[in-house]
Amino acid sequence: MAIDGVTSCMKIREVNKNKKQFISLLLLADEQESMVDCYLEKGTMYVLEDNDVKAECVVTDEGNGILEIKNIAVNPENKGKGYGKALIDFLASKYADEYSVLQVGTGDSQLTIPFYEKCGFVRSHKIPNFFTDNYDHTIYEGGVQLIDMVYLQRHIKLPVYWEGAENEKLIREQSASGQRKKQLTIF
Repeated sequence: MAIDGVTSCMKIREVNKNKKQFISLLLLADEQESMVDCYLEKGTMYVLEDNDVKAECVVTDEGNGILEIKNIAVNPENKGKGYGKALIDFLASKYADEYSVLQVGTGDSQLTIPFYEKCGFVRSHKIPNFFTDNYDHTIYEGGVQLIDMVYLQRHIKLPVYWEGAENEKLIREQSASGQRKKQLTIF
């Protein structure tokens, strides 16, 4: 059975050793290896397999209840099949009890921002000149030079006033589908 190309054979596993074996995937999302090196070992890495490796992500604890996606990439031949969204939904579910916010920083590109918004993220803030100040070469995405780092956030912690398994299941389903984006206030 397949949903958006994601089959029941799909498995997400943590990678603890030899993370660089996935460097070709990592470089799809962050094309300068020295920048990947800044977060790869301190981060927690996951790979999504569906017969073989289709996607990867690396997350780091940023403090104050924020878990940041530092790198997420899907093999080019598998883009648009739901693997990236499956990884994000996995992270939101796995870390909902430990973190209140799932955050991602990306270039201001029409190739990435709409994907994150579809996954329930909203724009939070930006770091001016991040790409021009921190990379040793000019980066283009979709023909547009990346200059500022745009941060998007998605609230993943369940509000304490929701009790009961049925309500929790409903909220998690809404959160995973992005429907909960502005419906609930976290206290």
